[in-house]
Amino acid sequence: MAIDLSGRTIVVTGAARGLGLAFAEAIAAAGAKTLILADRDAAGGEALADRLCREGRDVHFLAYDQADPASIDTFAARIAAITPAIDGLVNNAALATGVGGKPATEVDIDLFDRVMAINVRGLWLVTRALTPLLGRSEAGGRIVNLASDTALWGAPNLIAYVASKGAVLSMTRSLARELGGAGITVNAVAPGLVVTESTEYVPEHRHRLYVEGRALSRPQMPDDVTGVVVFLLSDAAGFITGQTLPVNGGFVFN
Repeated sequence: MAIDLSGRTIVVTGAARGLGLAFAEAIAAAGAKTLILADRDAAGGEALADRLCREGRDVHFLAYDQADPASIDTFAARIAAITPAIDGLVNNAALATGVGGKPATEVDIDLFDRVMAINVRGLWLVTRALTPLLGRSEAGGRIVNLASDTALWGAPNLIAYVASKGAVLSMTRSLARELGGAGITVNAVAPGLVVTESTEYVPEHRHRLYVEGRALSRPQMPDDVTGVVVFLLSDAAGFITGQTLPVNGGFVFN
């Protein structure tokens, strides 16, 4: 079965840069009819939307704050004004920059709480707000949550982020059971350390650990992850739900 998103309407959060931007480009290339992109970074998100529109795509950018429940409600209402149904949601938005480097005994409580508010509560609230639109998909709604392989191997000096992505893995399983009756699949992708703007702060020794520890011993790039996300949004993955797919070149086997 070909991986084809023709006719689909897909929402991508955290789409202004990094992996989110790569997901948006790959989904557009797979033929999606409409893309709804979201991010706090209005300038970056609008620039991407404008570029894809110039390429002949139907693209909308909506600014929102995943840490703010009211902003998420407004975001969902604006999507509902654009379309009566959506076919896919890529929950990519997360706080990942500047959240590591300290042992668990020294992590600031406010930072821990902010990571959880965005990466865990925010993902849940976005999913909750958009579930009615996903339930109206004629193709069957698809949710892809971005987790991280740090939650699979227990990366040190990254406790808030690791805990948040472990929660994403657990929520993926629970949501799959709850939403399966509505024909909605829910899966997670757990990338390794991907070379993007958000990982520029990561120490060189951690990058080296990944490269040297992978079965495929090279840096991981955004394009290494996009194919799996497009697959999970497609008909080819219609009977896969509640699963976590590590995409890390063999650094962690699941």
